[in-house]
Amino acid sequence: MFAKMIVSPQSISFDQPLALQSGASIRDYSLAFETYGTLNAKRSNAVLICHALNASHHVAGSYQGQEDSVGWWDTMIGTGKPVDTDHFFVIGVNNLGSCFGSTGPMDQNPDTGQVYGADFPVVTVEDWVTAQARLLDALGIQTLAAVMGGSLGGMQALSWTLQYPQRVRHAVVIASAPNLTAENIAFNEVARRAIVTDPDFHGGHFYRHGVVPKRGLRIARMIGHITYLSDDVMNEKFGRLLRPRTDAPATSGGPGFRYSTQDVEFQIESYLRHQGEKFSEYFDANTYLLITRALDYFDPAQSHGGNLTRALAVATAKFLLVSFTTDWRFSPKRSRELVKALLDNRRDLSYAEIDAPHGHDAFLLEDPRYMGVVRSYFERIAAEGAP
Repeated sequence: MFAKMIVSPQSISFDQPLALQSGASIRDYSLAFETYGTLNAKRSNAVLICHALNASHHVAGSYQGQEDSVGWWDTMIGTGKPVDTDHFFVIGVNNLGSCFGSTGPMDQNPDTGQVYGADFPVVTVEDWVTAQARLLDALGIQTLAAVMGGSLGGMQALSWTLQYPQRVRHAVVIASAPNLTAENIAFNEVARRAIVTDPDFHGGHFYRHGVVPKRGLRIARMIGHITYLSDDVMNEKFGRLLRPRTDAPATSGGPGFRYSTQDVEFQIESYLRHQGEKFSEYFDANTYLLITRALDYFDPAQSHGGNLTRALAVATAKFLLVSFTTDWRFSPKRSRELVKALLDNRRDLSYAEIDAPHGHDAFLLEDPRYMGVVRSYFERIAAEGAP
């Protein structure tokens, strides 16, 4: 049984404008972050955790008096856990444009005095990494023992090794890819269209109208959730189970269908609607558009004629890459592309392909083989730093 970790969110503000890849810039912005463990005297044991689409800086632990506030990767980080905070100083940061504490579309634009809304500048993975580097500068951390992330977080970890190769000793890239496939971009676009065509979207300035495009957000989340789960998991959990009928006698025969085109008939339908409803209550629509676009744009090989080997030549970090056999959103094939490019550059790397049934969401779950791989790797990092 692991000890419960009580944590507190922090925030840091930056006056100096941040130049973005789009050519725009943002000033007077803040980043929300949390830290776990203790920074050693050499400032050499820091681990940066990069979050995926709908996560935040609250990576591990709980807030005082809030039992249901467990961090999204609490199974991974803490005393005695794979990323052991008895050895590492772990930092979780919320990215620019998010809706969980860092400056985003819901905040006031200092140039106009109005809420940013749709006017918030486009941000990329590379922009997030630049902002994260500024945070580390403010914390007095020059070199990371490791940068780690899953999915979109893995793309950020990879980008760290390219943008700041001398500041990263290890990169842990989980369930990720060097870029999105056309199919993935297509899923993102359908989700975005669901949001922007919601009558309550108002061109992204729905805050002024006192409404939220919940219908679009619900559909976007339902689409995304389908891609995070494997067919095996959905069949095992729901199969073709129907929702219990409350409008028919217990003795009624037949297959149990209502034979309706609009009612929720199957358990999987009910589950997806529940997930969509929850998401629409806490996530910002403009943030969803920004983050999915950042996913679409990420492609470090693009400026190297599509040659991933050349793109990764500047990386000097050691790598751990992990993929999951049933993850069809970021399949093992995509991780193997990274493996090949790194091996072509004679880089030090470890690769684990985990036979797990959970689909893309496997990187968030407590599979013992997966946890064992990460634990062993971080034990190696800790041993490197031992006197």
